[in-house]
Amino acid sequence: MSTQPRLSDALFTLDGRVVTLTLNRDDVRNELTGTKLVDDIERTVNWINADESIAALIVTGIGKAFSSGGNVKHMRQRAGSFGGDVYNVQKKYREGIQRVPLALHRLDVPSIAAINGPAIGAGFDLACMCDIRLAASNATMGETFINVGIIPGDGGAWFLQRLVGYQRAAELTFGGRVLKADEAKSLGIVLDVVDPDALMEHAANLAQQFAAKPPQALRLTKRLLKSAQRMELADFLDHCAVFQGMCHNTADHLEAVGAMLDKRTPQFTGK
Repeated sequence: MSTQPRLSDALFTLDGRVVTLTLNRDDVRNELTGTKLVDDIERTVNWINADESIAALIVTGIGKAFSSGGNVKHMRQRAGSFGGDVYNVQKKYREGIQRVPLALHRLDVPSIAAINGPAIGAGFDLACMCDIRLAASNATMGETFINVGIIPGDGGAWFLQRLVGYQRAAELTFGGRVLKADEAKSLGIVLDVVDPDALMEHAANLAQQFAAKPPQALRLTKRLLKSAQRMELADFLDHCAVFQGMCHNTADHLEAVGAMLDKRTPQFTGK
């Protein structure tokens, strides 16, 4: 296992084969645009992709918020990510916040957002970029960009409609309303809503379930799910055939089959 990434504004913890990335800027409600959190997320994804012993990523926030997204005070001041002419602003977006969706989209392992509090604007989109979302019962979330006169510049409109369909995504994005956790679950945005004190345990248990599976097959399955979003069926089936050929030639496949037939717990090696 390689040396853990050096992060500035997030905490990195490793439990077996599961990484937890905790946004650690409670002083600014874990906002993304005026901190080093974009760098920390990208470094963590790169580290996980390079270390095949890792099986899952949990993303959560410290303090009262999951993430407040962009710094509204900086918007008013036309400072930081939001200052400059049209060319400079688009450059800052491309070199800043837009690195997050690109990083999480190429992550090779399952990702779980443990939404511990408000997830607003880009903070909500960060959660939507993960494969699975779990929410504390007191969490709130919303695609709120329209309320401050901007659009989801981090790709949120791409992710949200893939979760809830075009019509509901349009209503949420045009209206900018904030959802409570229970409504978010009813819309299919979050998988489960749990007591705040139980959130991280629930996320860890789910991540460990994933981590107990054959490592190579798990990563190939993640890549397959992402490929299905952009490929035609015939091409996708060819893709599946190749990946399946890879899986049938792994030692872990034979171990999984043997353990099932022998009624014992499998011991996977990632080979």
